[in-house]
Amino acid sequence: MKVYQSGDTYIAPKGSFFDGNVHIPGDFIVPPETHIWGKLDVDGCLELGALSTVGKDVTCTSGVIGRNVRIKGSLTVKDNITLSDNAIVKSVAAGGDIILRPGVKVGEVRSDATIYVYGRITSTRLFGRNVKVMGN
Repeated sequence: MKVYQSGDTYIAPKGSFFDGNVHIPGDFIVPPETHIWGKLDVDGCLELGALSTVGKDVTCTSGVIGRNVRIKGSLTVKDNITLSDNAIVKSVAAGGDIILRPGVKVGEVRSDATIYVYGRITSTRLFGRNVKVMGN
């Protein structure tokens, strides 16, 4: 699959399918409805579009996970990460803040900083320096 490059930023075409593992040596913008069947490793910021899926683990420096995204493996982030509404992730570990939006379904969540929870989520455990629940 062709990935377009502009400086350190890489952009996948909308609706792409990647059959195998993907490594991006910079920032990666993934449009909606993109599917990656293997692992996704991004050296920079990841913007994973709505309704996308990743079949295995995801690693990145920071990022935003779009609404209704499904990550079947664990999500490991060096800095901050935001999981948008109704995202489904096996587990999340981050060195910075984690923002969990309403409807997120996630296993264990670990942060070296603060976990912000907005609205109702489903999680097995939340481990962070601080956990702040921001209401509905």
